[in-house]
Amino acid sequence: MFGLGTQELLIILVLVMIIFGAGKLPQVGSALGKGLRNFKKGINDGEEEIEEGDIEDVAAQHKKEIKEEKKQQDKES
Repeated sequence: MFGLGTQELLIILVLVMIIFGAGKLPQVGSALGKGLRNFKKGINDGEEEIEEGDIEDVAAQHKKEIKEEKKQQDKES
C-alpha cells in the first residue's frame, strides 16, 4: 500500500491525532470517506459518459468551432 510500512502508518496516525485531536478524528475520517466516495462517483460518471459516446459529440463540436475560428481568421487576413 503506497510503499508504507507499519511504522510509517503509526507515525502518520499519531501526527493526525496530535493535529486534530482524538475528539475530531471521527469527523476527519468521515469527511475523508465522503471525499473519496465523491471522487469515485465522479470517476465512474466520467467512464459512463465515455461509454455512451458523449466524447465523440464533444470532439465533433470542438472541430466545428475550430473550423469556424479559422474561417473568421481568414476573413480578417
